[in-house]
Amino acid sequence: MANARMYAVTPAVAAAWRALFDRVARDSGVPLTYIDHAAPAPLEALWARDDLGAAFMCGYPFASAVSKPRLLAAPVPAPARYGGRPQYCTDFIVRADSQFTQLQETFGGRIGWTVAHSQSGYNAVRHHLLRYEGTRPLYRNWVGPLVTPRRVIEAVLADEIDVGPLDSYVHDLLKQHDPATASRLRVIESTAMTPIPPLIASPIVDHATVTRLRGSLLSCADAPEMRATLDTLLVTRFAEIDAVAYDILPQWARAADAGGVPAPRGIT
Repeated sequence: MANARMYAVTPAVAAAWRALFDRVARDSGVPLTYIDHAAPAPLEALWARDDLGAAFMCGYPFASAVSKPRLLAAPVPAPARYGGRPQYCTDFIVRADSQFTQLQETFGGRIGWTVAHSQSGYNAVRHHLLRYEGTRPLYRNWVGPLVTPRRVIEAVLADEIDVGPLDSYVHDLLKQHDPATASRLRVIESTAMTPIPPLIASPIVDHATVTRLRGSLLSCADAPEMRATLDTLLVTRFAEIDAVAYDILPQWARAADAGGVPAPRGIT
């Protein structure tokens, strides 16, 4: 099976992911059946499936997994801020009409978070706040788990939180395909770049199948019929990426723990 829930941010984008997986299945000769696995179904259940052929997995749980999924490839987002590399960051977003102009101005207020296994929605947030650890209090409330980036956006716009974390690639897809929503948000700070969530397969998938799937993903950028699909997805190409690149993510979590940045408290 295949799934792109993490980055299927609008119906048009979801359709483009389906088209991409259809092409990968045809080109590789590996049958792939797309399933939605929509929220609030936990992503952990998706990642645990033995029949997982191609799905996005957050880098933090990938790096932390005891039984490591098979790494296929990672997307290279097209916007200039990614520098032509398979990386992303977390944007700290506020309402466009809010008074906040920098992250420090939100301290003492309410910050959202998605789930504890999320890099962009939780782990990157805590690590980024290390630089401000001398400031007290950082936040009065950590509001969550909000689970999805879309719910973070809704919480910001509904004034349920003052600031929230948004996966930068999700944010760029929204700017392209849902500008009405994106225009109501404003970025006041962003984290450092880290490796972007990769496409993975179940640990039990054999090496030959993984090689065929990976080869098809890597060849998408050279297929003229895929140009419009990749443009819709804001992806220039898929790239090979070493599993050790994701080891920095658990290191960030340990640094936040050691630095005293608290796990969410005052959860609502």
